[in-house]
Amino acid sequence: MKLLDLLKGIDIQGSSVEINPDIAQIAYDSRQVRPGALFVAIKGIKTDGHLYIASAIQAGAAAVVAEDPVIDAPPGLPVIQVDDSRAMLAVLAARFYKHPSRDLKVIAVTGTNGKTTTTHLIQAIHQEVGWPTAIMGTLYARVGDLDLDLGHTTPEAVEIESFMDSCRKQGAEFLVMEVSSHALTLNRVDQIHFAAGVFTNLTQDHLDYHENMENYLQAKLKLFKMIPGGENNFCVVNRDDPHAEKFIKAAPGTLFTYGVQAGAAVRAENIDISLKGTCFTVFFGEKRFDIEMRLIGMFSVYNALAAITAALAEGIDPKIITRALLKVKGIPGRFEEVFSSHDFTVVVDYAHTPDGLENILRTGRELTANRLITVFGCGGDRDRGKRPLMGEIAARYSDFCVVTSDNPRSEEPEDIIADIIPGMEKVSHSRYAIIADRAEAIRHAIYLARPGDLIIIAGKGHETYQLIKGKRLDFDDRKVAQKILSELNRA
Repeated sequence: MKLLDLLKGIDIQGSSVEINPDIAQIAYDSRQVRPGALFVAIKGIKTDGHLYIASAIQAGAAAVVAEDPVIDAPPGLPVIQVDDSRAMLAVLAARFYKHPSRDLKVIAVTGTNGKTTTTHLIQAIHQEVGWPTAIMGTLYARVGDLDLDLGHTTPEAVEIESFMDSCRKQGAEFLVMEVSSHALTLNRVDQIHFAAGVFTNLTQDHLDYHENMENYLQAKLKLFKMIPGGENNFCVVNRDDPHAEKFIKAAPGTLFTYGVQAGAAVRAENIDISLKGTCFTVFFGEKRFDIEMRLIGMFSVYNALAAITAALAEGIDPKIITRALLKVKGIPGRFEEVFSSHDFTVVVDYAHTPDGLENILRTGRELTANRLITVFGCGGDRDRGKRPLMGEIAARYSDFCVVTSDNPRSEEPEDIIADIIPGMEKVSHSRYAIIADRAEAIRHAIYLARPGDLIIIAGKGHETYQLIKGKRLDFDDRKVAQKILSELNRA
């Protein structure tokens, strides 16, 4: 595509483009630049792309987009100055890939917790219908035989538009994607033509970035404001969430609500939860149908309701919904049981927020025949305010806790743990051990287990790494627990 075609109609602050090169790539990371790239210098949270313009040019960039003046560009190299290069990145990426979201029905799921499970359940229902549906989120971006790890729940606009282009080429008709508050604030999804939005819940998270809950709320609301009105578009809201009214008010066009309390359009009753699975009855107008699924916990009921409501909004037959949910074996790292021949249970879960941790521990408390043992920590370089909150929640629900390292990033694990402990001390019956080495913490919990106990290893779920001092080290809670359980067998 020619540079001037990409820039057509864009205010470029009086910059003149005398050369009109072919653009082979849109890039914002100088390390990814190939010859013929248009390099967009964006100001990020940790660094500034303007510092790497020279590296991008050296790698073969054919043109540069920047907010600041570029004074050392080679003669003749097109330099386009804009007010907001991050917003411009989304515009250019969408144009470069010829707006693939216009050829897909994109269903966006946002909220603090439950996004990954909800997107997978929507995809499962679509597949049962026979609708080709791609998925993008925390675990992967997947369509047909293409399976990518894009590094973020919602990646940068270039990766999103590129993946949607792949979806279109592979014949997908739908894309169901997780949309994070960061993505909404940082313009990553500005150019996506969303067909539907789903809101799961809003609880404390990411305040290291958003600073306060009101900013976090406004970021999430932005998604609903992006859904166009019209009979083919819809919004789905968790009616039981304290913030529901604001999402309902922000939703254009057709609105569907779900919950377990009175007032929800789609409601669950007769809920029965065990370690084997969950059953409940769905009421929707004059319709009533029963759901059986292998997913566990009240939070799973809400996630399933979100997916069921989206499916009903699309006119999908309840029999298909029921069949699809029964087939779902589980979601990686979401209350995922680690196989064991012992007479106690080990579960791994991604819960890394106060609300997420409380949900799984409340479920664990209700289901365990004996003691609940919790292994958990908190991520480094993230919202410090949630650390004592999570400590108090863990101590309140657990018979014993092992406080350990999560992804400490640049922080010392011991400093993070020190922030957690004051919350635990608020609980009079609190009993815990501090073991910073996560593998040893898991080992300690497993060797403590007695018949009927439930061990919940929280915080990392599906992750296969630990982030420590700038390094990404191999670490998978599930594999570590499995290895220790095998050791215990031999012992």
